[in-house]
Amino acid sequence: MTRREKAVAIVERLKQAGFEAYFAGGSVRDMLLGRDPDDYDIATGARPEDIRKIFPRTLEVGAQFGILLVLSDGDAFEVATFRYDGPYLDGRRPSEVRYARLEEDIHRRDFTVNGLMYDPLDDRLIDLVGGCDDLARRRIRAIGDPRARFQEDRLRMIRAARFSASLGFEIEPDTLAAIRTEAPHITQVSWERIGEEVTRILTEGGARRGFEIMDATGLLTRILPEVAAMHGVEQSPDYHPEGDVFVHTMLVLKNLAEPTETVAYGALLHDVGKPVTADRKEHRITFYGHTEQGAEMAVAILKRLKRSRSVWERVAYIVKNHLRPVQAPKMRVSTLKRFFADPGIDELLEVVRLDALASNGDLQYYDFCRRKMAELKHEEIHPPPLVTGKDLIALGLEPGPMFHEILDRVKEAQLEGELRDRQAALDWVKKEYGGRD
Repeated sequence: MTRREKAVAIVERLKQAGFEAYFAGGSVRDMLLGRDPDDYDIATGARPEDIRKIFPRTLEVGAQFGILLVLSDGDAFEVATFRYDGPYLDGRRPSEVRYARLEEDIHRRDFTVNGLMYDPLDDRLIDLVGGCDDLARRRIRAIGDPRARFQEDRLRMIRAARFSASLGFEIEPDTLAAIRTEAPHITQVSWERIGEEVTRILTEGGARRGFEIMDATGLLTRILPEVAAMHGVEQSPDYHPEGDVFVHTMLVLKNLAEPTETVAYGALLHDVGKPVTADRKEHRITFYGHTEQGAEMAVAILKRLKRSRSVWERVAYIVKNHLRPVQAPKMRVSTLKRFFADPGIDELLEVVRLDALASNGDLQYYDFCRRKMAELKHEEIHPPPLVTGKDLIALGLEPGPMFHEILDRVKEAQLEGELRDRQAALDWVKKEYGGRD
């Protein structure tokens, strides 16, 4: 069974048990737009205890909100009871939740294009909020009073930017004005939720548009002031005819195509150190140390957004090294091989490519690295070690910090082609550092 067929089967079983049940929200929106939905959420009149009786395999993910996951042959589907949310007192969660009728459930949702319901058995669409009209007009509009919707859950402001970006829709004027008014309160939301939405803007398509919306509404200065600070930071027109650092960064985001999270953040933050290192020496604009400073800033930003350690370590590597390919044609063979051996090299070079395309278009250093990587065999870049720490001990050397130096020198000589086999490496160690035969 396909994922859709499994979702239809869940709706069918709920209806057979006497309950209303519909596809809800984004899946309906995507179907009407001719897209294949990534997921199918189901809204129903059945309460959690009813759902547990009908489906033997469920998981609780939001029982206090009437939400369960129904498991079906390796897939999980969110099944939520119709509900009404009481007043939101903190901009994050309702003060009370009660089970409700379908109409109340629809009207407590965020945007009209997400307020659509569909019965896949009867092929019946339910639109009580003008969602179909807004889909036709290609616009994002809050259900009811937009300020009230954003006061209920501040995260909806970033979600509006995300939907506008990924769908290519305009934000309806009253909804946009409400975001500008409520933007100062965005940090009432947990940074983990903010980080998830920012990541989705960067990776789901339309990243440039999403960030320009956040910038224009005041959200960016609250969430990522380090990126907003790129505005007005001049660059040398020889290398950056496109404009200041912010303009350049937005052009980099424009060229993102289905990026990994780390490539996306590397693209966003590769020049984040420029505003704090900008200087003028005579008639030259300089940014000395911006890669090192930027790497440190990237780590702090990604920690704030609650991204994983693996993400901020890789992004820091990209930011710190994104100018290094300029030096590649002059590198020794061993240095070049070490450079190519880094596990993040492909993502680094993708950001280098995006960076060049968004500036003067000069891809010579990117092309050089790609060409050299293609010429070198995998075993030349990642050769097995000729000697190990155990070998050094067997030679009678005392374990300690010197081991790292010895192994590093052996590897460099190996990459240069000066040492080709284990015996030659052992002989070299004995000659350089002593040890028994």
